[in-house]
Amino acid sequence: MTATETTSARDHAPTVLVVDDEVAIVDALSKVLAKEGLRVVTASGGQQALEIIRRQPIQLMLTDLRMPGMGGDDLLKAVKAIAPEVEVVMMTAYGSVETAVEAMKLGAYDFIQKPPKRATVVATVKKALDKAALVAENHSLRAQLAAATHREIVGNSQVMRSTLEMAKQAANSTATVLLLGESGTGKELLARYIHTHSPRASKPMIPVNCAAMPETILESELFGHEKGAFTGAIRSKDGRFLEAHGGTLFLDEIAEISPTVQVKLLRALQEGEIAPVGGRTVKTDFRLVCATNRDLTTDVKAGRFREDLFYRINVIPIRIPPLRDRIEDVPLLADHFLRVYATKHNKPAQGFSDEAMHLMANYGWPGNVRELENAVERAVVLTRGNRLGADDLPPELRDPQAGHGRQVTFCVGAQLAEVERRMIQETLKFTRGDKRLAADLLGIATRTIYRKLESGFIKEDAYRAPSAATAAAEGETSSQTSPAHPDGDAETDVLH
Repeated sequence: MTATETTSARDHAPTVLVVDDEVAIVDALSKVLAKEGLRVVTASGGQQALEIIRRQPIQLMLTDLRMPGMGGDDLLKAVKAIAPEVEVVMMTAYGSVETAVEAMKLGAYDFIQKPPKRATVVATVKKALDKAALVAENHSLRAQLAAATHREIVGNSQVMRSTLEMAKQAANSTATVLLLGESGTGKELLARYIHTHSPRASKPMIPVNCAAMPETILESELFGHEKGAFTGAIRSKDGRFLEAHGGTLFLDEIAEISPTVQVKLLRALQEGEIAPVGGRTVKTDFRLVCATNRDLTTDVKAGRFREDLFYRINVIPIRIPPLRDRIEDVPLLADHFLRVYATKHNKPAQGFSDEAMHLMANYGWPGNVRELENAVERAVVLTRGNRLGADDLPPELRDPQAGHGRQVTFCVGAQLAEVERRMIQETLKFTRGDKRLAADLLGIATRTIYRKLESGFIKEDAYRAPSAATAAAEGETSSQTSPAHPDGDAETDVLH
């Protein structure tokens, strides 16, 4: 018998697969289910049913238990192996009830005795479809939550690649990591990156913002408490340390914790055990990642932060660069946020104008990536066209003085050649490629910049603000022709 299909007027109705070797029962069930507004697909045996399930999404399978060839119990096992989301209802004669119960233990939703009665079939099928819908909704919500939680780290600058490489190396250990960086640089995002690349990735990462809770609440939140430990403790509660057992505990704004909490945190790190408020010590297994935007060495000298705790958490310090130090990542980040918020707000925005991209590439971004994200979302919401223009950006970006706040910072010990390269590149970005103006600002001869370009010391595409689409293309290279020397007398070379 060839598989047949009965389609209801409702194109998006759930699909039920009816499997039985008796043509009369298949026809009768098809008519009953079609009248209920369901889409019905039929098969005469187990192998045919599996072929259908591999080809199209099925929400519920209604199958006979006793069939020639592959029986209903073997079909059930196969379906749960290839499509576990499909609910299965077994049909069986009176003498096979025990077998049907065994099938339910293997994952069947329910069973119906043959000959099937209309009311029983309709009621059972509806309940099974309700369960399938709930499971599908649960999976969808989990996927949305995962997408919102595990956000992508975007950036291709050398300084960001170095940061991610160090984070990946640290992830393979159990050592405590201290993330340092200004507000808005993405410290929690990097903490999650470390967790997901660690052997503890299958366990939870529990984030705690230490600055958001008073001392008394923070202590209870971190270490838990016993019933009656303080007024209002009507039941015992596990703290975040126990919630992170086997996984990672992320303490953001670690500099804000009180001296009392610092003592208990130090013991947790030294002994691997915690003491719930009003309770006895408990062993726990966790990996600690901390973050702060403060200079902890200054806090240690001032007596605000314990020196012994500082050395415990400062095992692997990782400094996250501010956005102004990886300005070449702005087009990539802007394009990423454009896609995210165009989808979220159902807007047709497809890119940025050259003027808008230039403004973003020459702004200081004191709020770092968070400020850029907010600026792009604002532009996506307010734009009336497909391309985001300068007028769609926040007013501070359109201020002619906005770019003057940009700074270029270097680590102590950076090679002089790299300092020279960065200074020239950033100045050329600021002047939009005007080499004479850049030379005046740097206090060097214009010919020096041309010589650096000719020798390849400075790449022309390193200071031109690319479009988002161009910046997003990985591995794309282009040949650059050397610029001609300007006319005029020879000028003295200052930078070497």
